[in-house]
Amino acid sequence: MTYRKVNYEEVEQVSSAMHVLSDPLETEQVGVTVARCDPGWNSKPHDHTDNDHEEVYVLIEGTATVVVDDEPVAMETGDALWISPESTRQIRNGDRESAFVLVSAPSIADEDGGDEWSLSGFAG
Repeated sequence: MTYRKVNYEEVEQVSSAMHVLSDPLETEQVGVTVARCDPGWNSKPHDHTDNDHEEVYVLIEGTATVVVDDEPVAMETGDALWISPESTRQIRNGDRESAFVLVSAPSIADEDGGDEWSLSGFAG
């Protein structure tokens, strides 16, 4: 099969906000999570040093704060935030619901030490 489809609302929530899509989509190199955060919800502070995964948090609805290494970063709808694997991060939601798409993946540096993505053939 060349594609897999899942509706995040049909995936059981973890930590009362996170719909982790990697398992039902059977992804091999990328993690994808939809986080629907209730008012006042906070994620657990964590990092990804052990698996060397960088993350991008995209706020698709509402406002929230992401604390990165003890520095609060205010987020508004449409903002995207890159976070290095070794940085500690935590979502702190305000007084209204917000929604994030969280994407994680290991480093994409090639074996020659380069750190640029090849965009040839990219149709986006």
